[in-house]
Amino acid sequence: MSAAERACPCCGSERKEIGAEESWQVEYFPGHFERIHHVRKKYACAGCENNGDNPQMETAAKPDTAIDKGMAGPGLLAYIATSKFSDYLPLYRLEDIFARQGFEISRATQSVWCGDMADLAEPLWELMAERVRASHVVATDDTIMPMLNREKCANARMWVYVGDDDHPCNIFDFTLNRGRDGPKYFLKDYRQVLLADAYGGYNGVLAGNEITRAGCWAHMKRKVIDAEKAAPEIAREAVERVRALYAIERQSKEASVEQRLKLRQQQSAPLPAQLRERLLTWKEQLLPKHPMAEAVNYALSQWTELNVFSSDGAVPIDNNVSEREMKRVVLNRKNSLFVANPRGGRTAAILASLTSTCRRHDVDPQLHLTQLLTNLSQVRKSELPNWLPDKWKHLQAARLPA
Repeated sequence: MSAAERACPCCGSERKEIGAEESWQVEYFPGHFERIHHVRKKYACAGCENNGDNPQMETAAKPDTAIDKGMAGPGLLAYIATSKFSDYLPLYRLEDIFARQGFEISRATQSVWCGDMADLAEPLWELMAERVRASHVVATDDTIMPMLNREKCANARMWVYVGDDDHPCNIFDFTLNRGRDGPKYFLKDYRQVLLADAYGGYNGVLAGNEITRAGCWAHMKRKVIDAEKAAPEIAREAVERVRALYAIERQSKEASVEQRLKLRQQQSAPLPAQLRERLLTWKEQLLPKHPMAEAVNYALSQWTELNVFSSDGAVPIDNNVSEREMKRVVLNRKNSLFVANPRGGRTAAILASLTSTCRRHDVDPQLHLTQLLTNLSQVRKSELPNWLPDKWKHLQAARLPA
């Protein structure tokens, strides 16, 4: 306050400070671009040049760049990848955001940069895929990924493969159709438990090998709920019985695999058997084309797969973990509409795998990608595992001062 404002309105004397009030305000300052000017000086031997000999010219070393001959720095590239594949912003919106900040980067240029990033990160993606295939349980799901075609968009597919807690990576894979060749190729050396929905294409993947197929109780419950209006009493009883299974699962959320299996054998085991008896009864009561009959037949046809969880404590009761990852792909699809070509689908799969695995481990994808792109050209193959998001997180924590 000024001297005039500090004057007492009664006597005119200057009022003295007797304390202070503090408050906080949070403000946001938009990001900005910085143009970094690199000057690489050239050197030559003047004596050799005067004598007509080779002047022995040499240029200072180039600064490290993520993309060869590209003007984008690692931080900008990481921001674009994070915005598109973690925050689901399509490139045309990023183009507008950048323009408001005073720098125009076309969506076509950003798309090329994303492809270049995916090429650089592909060895890490391959390592993550190997890690997922080493899992005891792999959860998988798929969704449509429209791809531009001459006449109309083709229904390509995006698949997700979620590794278990000992191999904690989320891998996306792009294929041109929903045929079994996609998962059959990705899982060609896999021999353990595959947690999936009832898609028939997996039958060809499992045929002739040692893979155990586990089913999803959430899918079964959803089928019943979808037919609820046609048979509300049946739906109510079936859902209550499935909820009883989930109540037992919640008790073992923090338990070890052995403890969870023991709890399932003691408490869960009788419940599916009782439900199956009711399903068989309802099947006899309902007409074949009745909506609830279709839900009942779905459950009975999947009964072996649905009961795998009761004999293996490592198998989840449902496939929600992979479905959650698919919902993120759907968000990106809703905003970006399509991929332009197979390379675009491959790019989306690689960069989505990295950002999804970062999210799984509470890692900032932009920070991880910035450091990855800064250092990847100098990383030896033996050092590549250190850049897996979970291992990278532990290494970062170890470097922090105590």
